[in-house]
Amino acid sequence: MELDRKRLSVVLAEEEQRFVDLHPTSHQRSVEAGEHLLGGVPMPWMSRWPGAFPIFFREATGARFSDVDSLEYVDLCLGDTGAMAGHGLAQVAEALHHQALRGITTMLPNDDASWVAGELARRFGLPIWQMAMTATDANRFVLRFARHLTGRSKVLVMDWCYHGAVDETLAIADPQRGVIARPGSLGPQVDPQLTTRVVQFNDLEALDMALAHGDVACVLMEPALTNIGIVLPEPGYLEAVREVTRRHDVLLVIDETHTICVGPGGATREWGIEPDFLVIGKTIGGGMPAAAYGMTSEIAERLIGPLATTAVDTSGVGGTLTGNALAIAAVRATLSTCLRDEDFAVAIPLATAWTDGVAGAIADAGLEWTVQQLGCRGEYWFCPPPRDGASAAAAIDTDLESFMHLWALNRGILLTPFHNMALLSPHHSIADVDRHTEVFRSAVTALVG
Repeated sequence: MELDRKRLSVVLAEEEQRFVDLHPTSHQRSVEAGEHLLGGVPMPWMSRWPGAFPIFFREATGARFSDVDSLEYVDLCLGDTGAMAGHGLAQVAEALHHQALRGITTMLPNDDASWVAGELARRFGLPIWQMAMTATDANRFVLRFARHLTGRSKVLVMDWCYHGAVDETLAIADPQRGVIARPGSLGPQVDPQLTTRVVQFNDLEALDMALAHGDVACVLMEPALTNIGIVLPEPGYLEAVREVTRRHDVLLVIDETHTICVGPGGATREWGIEPDFLVIGKTIGGGMPAAAYGMTSEIAERLIGPLATTAVDTSGVGGTLTGNALAIAAVRATLSTCLRDEDFAVAIPLATAWTDGVAGAIADAGLEWTVQQLGCRGEYWFCPPPRDGASAAAAIDTDLESFMHLWALNRGILLTPFHNMALLSPHHSIADVDRHTEVFRSAVTALVG
């Protein structure tokens, strides 16, 4: 069934006005914030939410939050995975309070750091670990290591991937010009063709050809694309990626920052991936800025010498606050009580129920939409499931996405911005899932009648 674009325009305008009417206090706060905050927000993409201005939140607990207009929401975004373990975790708050009173940062290790490294090794299977403040930092550090270890200058990424604010990864494939800067990337320091090769996800032939040039230090990839929407690996693809990278003597870096939604050890453990490096961020700190990267013993042995010199402080790897005691206390409190097998045993069935509810509403309406599930994460598409980043990017329908997000938000449900994505946690309930299904059905009815 083809959507009536005129009808979409009308209902979108109605929802935009409804949003304004529902949030007068947030509107006022937004105007006030604009006096000293660029764009009225502390970080630019906070203005990318649906609606004429961002909602100002008052309190978040578990899988819900309330705003300054005293409206309550089911949170299916969870800080874009940063609060995947839930908001306002008492155990994390207590750990932060206890550690803050004993010292926040000293540039010295403590027992928590050893525990965290051991737990990460147990979960993900890589034996040696280091800390970072963000997954962006962790990816930057690993790319430096890869270039140092291989003597090669380039990194290979998947088209329309996202690995944080890493210059080398903000690139896409262009049929005419090869590799170009990703749209929206501000002030690239160099032409990305000098630093990066880009291939399509699920395209093994293209990967093999790109690595045959002999100038790629590492492949940096998610096991399933998530930041252009959920794009799942085809059967045998990841195993073949590992074979191709080994054959070309290229390091494989797996970024699990979002795909930890598959299980406690991410897709690496659940799907039997064998990376040389692994990056994990956001989730492990329970909301505190924290990230980590792991490596094989062989890689660690090759790095320990270069990192044991008197010039290590200018290696391009580190940061004064990296691995501070406060962040590591939060990681220990989170990993010892959350993101465990028993937590995913609750969250993944909820995501399945969410996916089934969306699929049922799509089928009943006769729409050619689809829905994908990745662990405790789900997402609907306005097209057949894409097999790579380019087709996912081509399927973006800005007006339709804005309408669906606004319709949900105006009825108390927050989806992940930039995607039609939901992240389920043990703090959600089947009632939350049923509420989303009800709201989703009503949105489809408003569109198709």
